[in-house]
Amino acid sequence: MIALAALALLAALALLTQAGVLWINSRFPPQGEILATTAGPIHVVDLGPRHGDQLPVVMVHGASSNLNAMRSPLADNLAKTRRVILIDRPGHGWTPRDPAQNWSLASQAHAITAVLDRLGIPRAVVVAHSLGGAVATRLALDEPQRVAGLVVLAGATHPWPGGGVGQLNKLLTTTLIGPLLAYTVTLPVGLFLVEPGARTVFSPQTMPDGYVDATATPLLLRPREMLANAWDLIALNAELGAQVVRYAQITAPTVVIHGDADEVASLDIHSRALAAEIPGARLIVLPGVGHMVPNAASDLVQRELENLTAASVTKSHATMR
Repeated sequence: MIALAALALLAALALLTQAGVLWINSRFPPQGEILATTAGPIHVVDLGPRHGDQLPVVMVHGASSNLNAMRSPLADNLAKTRRVILIDRPGHGWTPRDPAQNWSLASQAHAITAVLDRLGIPRAVVVAHSLGGAVATRLALDEPQRVAGLVVLAGATHPWPGGGVGQLNKLLTTTLIGPLLAYTVTLPVGLFLVEPGARTVFSPQTMPDGYVDATATPLLLRPREMLANAWDLIALNAELGAQVVRYAQITAPTVVIHGDADEVASLDIHSRALAAEIPGARLIVLPGVGHMVPNAASDLVQRELENLTAASVTKSHATMR
């Protein structure tokens, strides 16, 4: 009887999860276009003027989020004067992900290159937040000719003690247990936890009203995305351990911005080390700012990006002469 009751509960939770997926998908539909690329279908939001002298900007979101996390206010403000490409990393938002494929940092960096190829963009400035910093630095290493500048915001770029992953992510990447949890429990429970969790990530800043809905954060709770996110986090430390020894090879002009109150990604472990390893990189430390640098210091980020791109264009013109 106990076993039958447990099976009935799991079946009910599975049905509830599928209903939840349908509800979330209808509430937070794609905001852009799903492009066919050599890396597979990728959801892209293409903002701002298509023509002009300004270098385009590509924005790479972090873990547990999607491209909407980079949109307001930063991308929307940048798009007033230049082209801005927002990309859902594979497995996140509305970009699908083959669970049988190895979506390493190199593969995710290649996905960005595939989008640039599809859109006919030869070079761009890359702005990345949190885990997106790991992807962006890999792109700058593997495809240096495509990266005109690099802006890393509270980036996760170096291995750290304990791997930086919670117990839930370990469970989600455990054979059988992970899919069972993802397809039964995590969505119903997560609906109650998503807003408090987002507030914690913003700390010590206050999360903007309506942020969770505005950024379509509940998309994370869908089983496939929850599993993809967990695998990204579980694999990250080992991948960074192999990548970090190459950072001195990055040639793109780089600005690294991090808050000293960040309790998600350590300033000392990640950004101080990254800025010291990339030749000519500039580190900006924001007193009292937590992990959500794109929101807490969007004006400063925009100014630094404009300065970076101006310097990159000047250097490019000088080289051509």
